[in-house]
Amino acid sequence: MARGKFITFEGGEGCGKSTQVKRLKEALEKTGVEVLLTREPGGTWLSEEIRHLIKDQTTDAPCDRSELLLFLAARAQLVKNVIRPALEAGKWVVSDRFSDSTIAYQGYGRGLPLDILKDMNNFACEGLKPDLTLLLDVTPETSHARMHQREEATNTTSDRIELAGDEFHRRLRRGFAELAKVCPERIVTIDANGTVDEVWENVWKLMRRFH
Repeated sequence: MARGKFITFEGGEGCGKSTQVKRLKEALEKTGVEVLLTREPGGTWLSEEIRHLIKDQTTDAPCDRSELLLFLAARAQLVKNVIRPALEAGKWVVSDRFSDSTIAYQGYGRGLPLDILKDMNNFACEGLKPDLTLLLDVTPETSHARMHQREEATNTTSDRIELAGDEFHRRLRRGFAELAKVCPERIVTIDANGTVDEVWENVWKLMRRFH
């Protein structure tokens, strides 16, 4: 049986990843592809528990290094128990975030050493890399507007990482852009400032060529 494809979506806050991930799963399934949808941090019981520890506002919020280690622990569990078995079974895996987020958020955003992060990422992933990464890029203005709309629509508040500050999110965006320059054969940047349908049209156009 042929190995499945591993597709990841990346981007800053409010870029619309979650919506496009779900659309892609539905579209691929209509073509006869068996698809497993997952997210980071999350995807297993342990990883979802770690997600709460990372994102929730608490009196004992993780420091930058603890945050990194929690993300990596969640990823190691997800790769071992979910992603790799699915790929080996011939399924396509579509993930809302993966290892590039660690480089962007904890590396460029938090300022942790990039060379160390890359080695730790590789260890946590057992060397697994996506076949294709779609980087949804939005301006800070679009990001702010969408997060505000989401909070109003769902009656929720921003999580700890979303509240990291404007400068953090500017560094984060630059980090993703640098990753796309370094890995152009894998990471494709898509302008995600338009409507959901406009972004989806570009996502599916790219996937038809890949598929």
